Amino acid sequence: MNVSARNVFKGKITALTGGPINAEVELTTSGGDIIVAIVTASSVGSLGLAVGKEAVALVKAPWVMLMAEGNNYRFSARNQLAGTVSALAKGAVNSDVALALPGGSVVHAVVTNDAVAELGLRVGVPATALIKASHVVLGVGN
Repeated sequence: MNVSARNVFKGKITALTGGPINAEVELTTSGGDIIVAIVTASSVGSLGLAVGKEAVALVKAPWVMLMAEGNNYRFSARNQLAGTVSALAKGAVNSDVALALPGGSVVHAVVTNDAVAELGLRVGVPATALIKASHVVLGVGN
């Protein structure tokens, strides 16, 4: 499967909390990184989502926000993935920042060059990726 989303996390569903409208689905990668998605109850049924089923979580890089370490704010984003900047590609306006997570996954964020400078981001610096669970798209094989 080829997709345009920069972030593709493969794993197994490790938790599923159903509801009448939406469900919260937790996907754990082979390295132990956890991604939480909010999907509709009808998607749970049509995709056959269940604990133990293999799935992929897709997140477009512009949907990922970054936070520098030492921040004393709390956020409502369900996915708060702490890691270390492993690569940074600067463009004319934006940069692609790669954040290596402890389990081996890599999260890419596209943020402005001004934000990179303000946050002091560079390779080796700790940072946290913030991803709303509603921005995570789940897919399963046939």
